[in-house]
This record gives sequence, C-alpha cells and structure tokens, in this order.
Amino acid sequence: MPTYVNMPQLSDTMTEGKVVKWVKKEGESVSAGTIIAEVETDKAVMEMESFDAGSLAQIVAREGDTVAVGKPIAVMAVGKESVEEARKWHTQQAGGQASSAAAPSPAPAKAAPRSSGPISMEPEPETEAVHQPPVAVATAPPARNDNGERPIRVSPLARRMAAEKGIDVALLHGSGPNGRVIQRDVADFKPAAAATLGPAPVGSGKKETIELTKMRLAIAKQLALSKQSIPHFYETVDVDVQELSHLREGLNKRLEKQNVRVSLGDFVSKAVAMALVDHPALNATFDGTTLTRYGDVHLGMAVAIPDGLIVPVLRNIQALSVKEIRQRSVDLVERARAQRLKRDEMTGATFTVSNLGAYGVREFSAIINPPEVGILAVGGAAKRAVVRDEEIVARTMMTLTLSADHRVVDGATAAEFLRTLKTILEEPGMMWA
Repeated sequence: MPTYVNMPQLSDTMTEGKVVKWVKKEGESVSAGTIIAEVETDKAVMEMESFDAGSLAQIVAREGDTVAVGKPIAVMAVGKESVEEARKWHTQQAGGQASSAAAPSPAPAKAAPRSSGPISMEPEPETEAVHQPPVAVATAPPARNDNGERPIRVSPLARRMAAEKGIDVALLHGSGPNGRVIQRDVADFKPAAAATLGPAPVGSGKKETIELTKMRLAIAKQLALSKQSIPHFYETVDVDVQELSHLREGLNKRLEKQNVRVSLGDFVSKAVAMALVDHPALNATFDGTTLTRYGDVHLGMAVAIPDGLIVPVLRNIQALSVKEIRQRSVDLVERARAQRLKRDEMTGATFTVSNLGAYGVREFSAIINPPEVGILAVGGAAKRAVVRDEEIVARTMMTLTLSADHRVVDGATAAEFLRTLKTILEEPGMMWA
C-alpha cells in the first residue's frame, strides 16, 4: 500500500522544515537506507533516508517549500502497486486535489534524518570551539546578481562551500535545475577564470543590514533561554600541564607510525570523563523538576562551524583511551564533513567541553547547554611565570573554567570536581592507573 514520507521532527524546537534538495526523482526506485532528500531545519541541513524499499511515486513538497512537521513531503509506492496507482491514491487522500502543494493528513513518517555540514576542527591541535548551544549548518541570505535585483538560485550546500572558499556566487554558472548553482559548480570553479571575492568590509559612512539565518536565530534563542532560565555560577582553576605536555610528545612519537597525533584537548577530555565518574552531580541533566545522573559519560565537544557550531558527542568516553578519543573525534569530524553523521551522534550529551585554546584564548566562561548542568571552558596552554619552591619558574599552564547550574549544583560540589580534574591533569599517570 502507498504511504507518505512526512516531514520529521529533527529537534525539540523544530516546528517546520524546508526541502533543500531532492536527491531522488519521481519514479525512481528507492532501497531502504537510501538518501532521498536534504531538509533544512532551525538547526541543520539534514539528509533523509528511506526506511522502506519501493519507488518515489510523487514529490509533494518541491525544493524551497517549507512544510510543517508531520505533513507529507512525498508519496512512496512500497507494495505491489505501480507509481501511477500510488499517485491516484494520493489524489484520493488529498480530497481530489493532486497539487504538489497539497497537505493531507499524514500517515506515519517514513524517513529518518542524518545530519550534515562542514566542521571547523583540525585533527591535530586542540578542538576549535565556541561556547554556544549546539546547532549545525544553515543557509545564508539569498545571493543577488550584479545589479542587486534578481535573487540567484544557489543550493545551501553550494552557498556554504562558496563562502568557505571566498567565492562570489554571482560569478558562478549554475548547472543545476533552472540554472541553480550546486556543489559541483563551486568545486569546478577556476579562480584564474574570474576574480574571487570574500566578504567586503563595510565602507566608511555606510551600513549593512543582514538577515539572520535560521541557525543564528536558533543560537540566539538558546543562548537567551540558557542565560535567563539557568542561574550560572563560575569557578576557575589554573592547571600545570608541563608534565602532560611532555607525556603527549612521547605518546605522539610512539603513535607516529599509526598516523595518530593526540592533542592536549584529548587528554583534557579523558580527564574530564574520569572526574565526572567520581562526581556524577555534574554528569547530569535537569528538566526543571527532575535531576538525572548518569553512570556513563557522553561528552559533547563544541566545535566551530561557519556562523555557528555543532556538538558531536563521544559516547561512553570514560571507557576510551586517549588514542581512541583522538581516533573517534577525527572520525566524527570526517563523517560530518561527508554528511554521514547520525542524529544520535549529535544528541544525548551529559556534559560539554568548549575549547578555545587553538585561538590563543587564555580564559573564558561558557554558557550551559540545557538540559546539561555544567560545561567546561578550556583555555590555551602556554608558558607562564609561576612560583615553585619559593622560586619563579616558567611552566606550561592552562586555565579551566566550570559553568554550573546553581539550581542543582552547589559551589563546593563544583570545586570538588575541579580539584579532581586538576589532580588528574597534573598527575597524568593516573589516566592509566
């Protein structure tokens, strides 16, 4: 029997989604697990894969259409019926109106999301991260042609690629439907054939008005919600990571043949997981009435992306070695860039680490990502003058700042967690004890 592919709810705040691209065309056969479309939400451009095998009988929502969660976006022929029979079924369900914009009562959803988007994180140095709540890739405001009158049709993925490469989309020739600029056009663009333009500075005496993307609006909403509803308090410690730095150098020499190079951030993640096991009050979520503490640590890693961030989650990190943490981190990043991250790899964190060390930031305070009750801000490691045995010496130091939810976490509890974390990092042999 035919069935509908409905717009899925990809996040708690999602009420509607925009069809960015149909990967499959009407009449094409579809296998279970096949990517059929890309959908933009308030947080991400997500890939949708079919749960069923059959044929994509009819596209109900065209590219660019915004559809409410639970409403049909396509018709699937999943039984013995033909494509034409499935289309007739849709016409009957829609009350005789076979328009592609029709929105009849939905059948159970038949598509599952997979997240996508490039991530600004390098494998070797500390994670390049910022401290807003997790979001993923969204589209920029529509580009315009040289006279500024007619919008240029550009796919969100192509627009993002062009922005990263500093290419003016007005210089691109679109090879997609109706002249739409697609990823291939950006990838094939030759700088020698035309000038490449990055974002131009705003001239003196002028101003520029920019419409916020869905992603940035989601960030703004989450940040305001977090700061207004959660009574944050902050505690900071300086950690001597001199011995840890030496340990990292030695470990990287041994791992060189395996093409693995760990960062100080990987050691911090391991130490955080160990400390959270001993202090489950911080490895918890709070929904306003109920506090849930977890025996396993699912660590969110805030990672910068253009105009926002994404938070991949390392699950059960307390059971991983530093080498495994590095390998899984790199794997998450690579699959995110290839649009192969699964939704559960971006959700379910029990604690988050935000690391701005790669930017040379010494110290900052991060904003809690609800429903988590804590987030650790990690500054860069650098030589500082400190006092050791009544003498001033140069040591490699790192500043850590914990933001905690005072509704469920007390100051002494947070301090005990930081003391444990500091001890582990300053005595790195404990990571193998």
